[in-house]
Amino acid sequence: MALVVLPRSLTALFPGAEHRVPADGATVGAVIDSLDRRWPGMRDRLCDTPTSLRAFINVYVDGEPADLLSPVPPGATVHVLPAVAGGAEPPSEQAAAAGVS
Repeated sequence: MALVVLPRSLTALFPGAEHRVPADGATVGAVIDSLDRRWPGMRDRLCDTPTSLRAFINVYVDGEPADLLSPVPPGATVHVLPAVAGGAEPPSEQAAAAGVS
């Protein structure tokens, strides 16, 4: 059994879903199937197709990047993370936009 760490943005969509949850599965795909049995629709939020994760979802098994076929050894920690993008302009561009040199 693995410990799965889910983002709060995902658990908020599934009443009763926990931030840290044990799940069975020998692969990341099987772990996601296990989660989907508990909270129907979770697989749809994480996967584009039966064989691929959504582009904005990152999964790590014991700190290593993973895909649906990646093995999940007993006792592993699986992190599901939404991709992060954007940010502020570099300070010099902010100053120029504000008219400060």
